[in-house]
Amino acid sequence: MPQTDHDRVIALAGVLQAADLVRGIARRGQARMEDVDTCLASLLKIDATSSIDIYGDLHHLRPGLRLLEQQLGNPSDIELTRYAIALLGLERKLSRRPDLLKAIGASLEEIIQNLPHFPINHSNTIARFADIYLRNISTLSPRIMVNGVQTHLSNPENANRIRALLLAGIRAATLWRQSGGSRLILLLRRNLLLRETRLLLTRIA
Repeated sequence: MPQTDHDRVIALAGVLQAADLVRGIARRGQARMEDVDTCLASLLKIDATSSIDIYGDLHHLRPGLRLLEQQLGNPSDIELTRYAIALLGLERKLSRRPDLLKAIGASLEEIIQNLPHFPINHSNTIARFADIYLRNISTLSPRIMVNGVQTHLSNPENANRIRALLLAGIRAATLWRQSGGSRLILLLRRNLLLRETRLLLTRIA
């Protein structure tokens, strides 16, 4: 995977887009389906050669890029920052667990084989993604605590969508690490990352 600010920005936008969708479902019980599909589809791009291949098109990441511009320019959304930091931290732990990575990879391959019968946004597929998160990521600590309205959180379909999107956030965090991202990079190259984010937003304006 290329290690450029372009790739790092796409990765961080993916993290924030997934995190914001989790928050929307937890708070309101709903999220824009197209944006959910973008995140879920990224889970099945296992052998992508570039960061944008994982998401298909920059337009699909518009919400995440807008959030990233806000967070890099004036990071006032503490809850979104907390989710992003938690996802990046869990991914680092996951990267040191080849057993879990192998299990996740095998499960994703099974989902790919079943796509002709159960499309990416089918409740069965989303439940499979959620199960991958539950059996593998949830074994790592600290677990991500999702805040929201209990009525929405206790709904089984919402719970599955939230776990599936957290898994997509982990996928984006993997891309961040593979593209050379780190806390130090975020600190030292913040302005450059912000400039690249704005450049990408002008392309899809």
